Amino acid sequence: MISEFDIIDRFFQKPTYNGIVGIGDDAAIIPASQNTEFAISTDTLVSGKHFFPDADPYKLGYKSLAVNLSDMAAMGAKPRWVLLALTLPKHLVTHDNAWLSEFSRGFFDLANTYQVELIGGDTTAGPLNINVQIIGEIIRGKAIRRNNAQVGDDIWVSGQLGSASLALKHELQQITLTPEELSQCLPALLMPSARITLGQRLVNLAHSAIDISDGLVADLGHVLKNSIVAARINLHDIPCLPIIKSNLAQPLFRECLLSGGDDYELCFTASEKNRNAIESLGKELNLPLTRIGKILVGHQLVIKDHQEKLISPDIKGYDHFI
Repeated sequence: MISEFDIIDRFFQKPTYNGIVGIGDDAAIIPASQNTEFAISTDTLVSGKHFFPDADPYKLGYKSLAVNLSDMAAMGAKPRWVLLALTLPKHLVTHDNAWLSEFSRGFFDLANTYQVELIGGDTTAGPLNINVQIIGEIIRGKAIRRNNAQVGDDIWVSGQLGSASLALKHELQQITLTPEELSQCLPALLMPSARITLGQRLVNLAHSAIDISDGLVADLGHVLKNSIVAARINLHDIPCLPIIKSNLAQPLFRECLLSGGDDYELCFTASEKNRNAIESLGKELNLPLTRIGKILVGHQLVIKDHQEKLISPDIKGYDHFI
C-alpha cells in the first residue's frame, strides 16, 4: 500500500514561489513583513486512529493543541493563533454538553499557557475528527529547518523517548505494565509537552530540528533526506525510562524507543562548538538535552548498540496508511 509520505511526494509536492517554504518541513514559512515570517501548520486527530474513542475529553483537547504547538517548537516560532475544526458525533452534543465543556477546557488551558488565540474554525456532524491549524511568528530568516544539518553536527534530543509508545502498547494489551510503570509513561501519551521555549532558544544554536511525532528513526530520517547527509546514533545513549533501557534487547522495547512516535520531543543538530551552550540551556530549562550521535557524510542512518553491534529497526516509524 502507498505510504502517507509517498502520497505527499507524488500528488501534493509542488514548487513554491515568493519566498514561501512549503511542504516538507514541520511548518510552512510565509513572508509576513520585512522583519517577520509566519509559520503555519495543521494536524488532524481521528478517533480510533490517533486516540481511543473513550479518551478523556479534557486531555484530548489539551493534546490536540499540543501536537500543533510542537510543530511551532521545531521551527523556533512563537505560536500566536489557531483555528479549530471539529467533526462531532451527535451523541457528544448533549443537553449538558459535558464532553464539549471538558474538551474546550483542556484546549484553552494549554492555549492560555502560551497566549495562543483561537480565531476561527468549523463544526459539523460525523465521526469524531479534530483538526487544528496553527499560525506562529518568527524573525525573518531565523526558522530552524530540516534541510540544514551539517556534517560534524551533534545530534540531540530533548526529554525522554519511547514513553508514549510504551503506554500505548499497554493500553492495546500488547504488554503489561505495573501501575507505577504506567504512571511514568501515560502522561507522555495523553498530555505531551510542547517544547516551545526550547525551540525558540535553539534559533541561534541549532542547524536543523524536527519534532518526534512518527518515531526517532522516521523523523531523523526526514532531516537526513532533506539535508542530504547521513548519521550514526548510539542506541544506549537515547534517553528513556529505566524499564525501556533495561529491556533494549527485546524488539518491542527497541521499537518503542526508535519507532514508536507520539513523543513530541525535539530532535535537533548543532555544531560541536555549541555543546556547552546547549548543556547550559538544558540546565536553565530543567529539561534533559542529550547527545545521541553525529551527522556524517553519506545518505544512511546507522544505529549501533554499546557493543558496536548494528541495529536494524523492524519498523521505521508510524505511517497513517499502514
